[in-house]
Amino acid sequence: MPSNEQRREAAKRKLERQLVNRAERARKRRIVGVVGTVVGVIAVVGLIYWLANIGGGSTTDTASSNTVATSEPDTPPDTPTSIPTELAPVPKRATPLPAKVTCEYPAEADKPAAKPATPPSGKDVAATGTASATLTINGAEVKATLDRALAPCTVNSFTNLAKQGYFNDTPCHRLTTTDGLQVLQCGDPSGTGSGGPGYSFDDEVFPEIKYGRGLLAMANAGKNPETNKGTNGSQFFIVYGTAELPPNYNLFGYIDADSMKKIDEIAKAGTISQGNPGDGKPKNEVKISTVAVA
Repeated sequence: MPSNEQRREAAKRKLERQLVNRAERARKRRIVGVVGTVVGVIAVVGLIYWLANIGGGSTTDTASSNTVATSEPDTPPDTPTSIPTELAPVPKRATPLPAKVTCEYPAEADKPAAKPATPPSGKDVAATGTASATLTINGAEVKATLDRALAPCTVNSFTNLAKQGYFNDTPCHRLTTTDGLQVLQCGDPSGTGSGGPGYSFDDEVFPEIKYGRGLLAMANAGKNPETNKGTNGSQFFIVYGTAELPPNYNLFGYIDADSMKKIDEIAKAGTISQGNPGDGKPKNEVKISTVAVA
């Protein structure tokens, strides 16, 4: 029988798919309109040609028309059709947080740690300034800036886990490649999508959040129905393209332009779809060997 956490994660993924599918349907309606116009033009041109050459017995143009009408798209559904190159602006809080905040990291009794980890102290956590992080992914350095003003409790947890070596030798288990959701998700040592550090912490979201290329955010399974608290743990995602998501995910940093090119290479290799096109494990193994913070 699935656990409460697994049910929450399944519901969260269903919501994400619904949001993405809406965007996909709108895009397909636009494409159908364009294709309909093109097909109409081809039909008219073909009719004129047939009338002009009736009785000629040539099938070359007919075959050519069929080829145009039935040609397959160049890009398979599990690779991104396009990836933007411009970094998204980093959202800012309309009202800044105080210089220091208190964070809570309660243990999850029904969800043991996927890898041994000790929660950080939640007292007098700085909510100003930045920290730098270097993630070595498939041998390439991905440089990130962690912004405490965006999500101090998240940065506090991430740096604490990194210093413990929690992210070392762990997979990036999920890659999405649809036009509405383009992210690489990592931070689960088990590689199943349900693993975490054995503790959780609350959401640090604000209405101004919009996700886009180069932004770094926490994955979660929605609110815990028993405590009405957030379910953030260790899983995070890197947005390499678009992410049409509501502001429900803690935004805590951003990645530089050169490093994003390395994420693009992973995305272009595509994903092994699992129940939903463009959402599954990366086709090629993606592994974080180390995460260093300063």
